[in-house]
Amino acid sequence: MNSRAQHLEAFGRLLDIMDELREKCPWDRKQTMESLRHLTIEETYALGDAILDDDLAEVKNELGDLMLHLVFYSKIGSEKKAFDITDVLNAVCEKLIVRHPHIYGDVEVQDEEEVKRNWEKIKLKEGKNSVLEGVPKSLPSMVKASRIQDKVKGVGFDWDHKEQVWEKVLEEIEEFRHEEQVGNKDKMEGELGDLFFALINYSRFVDINPEDALEKTNKKFIKRFQEMERMMKKEGEDMLNMDLAAMDVYWEKAKITLG
Repeated sequence: MNSRAQHLEAFGRLLDIMDELREKCPWDRKQTMESLRHLTIEETYALGDAILDDDLAEVKNELGDLMLHLVFYSKIGSEKKAFDITDVLNAVCEKLIVRHPHIYGDVEVQDEEEVKRNWEKIKLKEGKNSVLEGVPKSLPSMVKASRIQDKVKGVGFDWDHKEQVWEKVLEEIEEFRHEEQVGNKDKMEGELGDLFFALINYSRFVDINPEDALEKTNKKFIKRFQEMERMMKKEGEDMLNMDLAAMDVYWEKAKITLG
């Protein structure tokens, strides 16, 4: 692998290229933090896809794209005389040192969970008004629920055993079914949200990331459905003229083919 000197040289090269693009390229000159925002979100999802696909070559490419964005924001910050890349890097270094007193201080911890609890306590001492203050409002709902649950766990607001959480899941299922049976649509929505929240909580207790789990199922379904379409087309079948039973035959064949 490359040396520390090569790491620094490559990072310096990116900074030089960013300076040049900002000065000479019409598109790059035009960009603002606001115009880059949606592109950064897109690149983050692209990185997530590459990670789930275990495509390390693509992970490398997407990390490069994200790195460019981070340098781009820092360049704009320097133009506004608000901050530059040095300020960004020093700030995160200082934050990591302060929030890891078991490494850079005399605090002793027993395990990962104690580290996380200390992290949340330190953040509150830094002036945060709420444990949940750092959860971005624009996060997708499932990711947001996971982060909320992680954060409140960090200050001890959590179930003791996974069996308690599973009981909550079953309770929420029954409450949703009751509201469905009586036809109360407003309460159905609320109970379905409670059910999702409980399931996400249970996934945490069994150490499964719910967002990853659902996205893997999405990818699996897409592959099977598209394989089913391919089989039908090969045999001259028109999906629009088939009933569910006939389509299900192809679905089972697709599952066997893909494994």
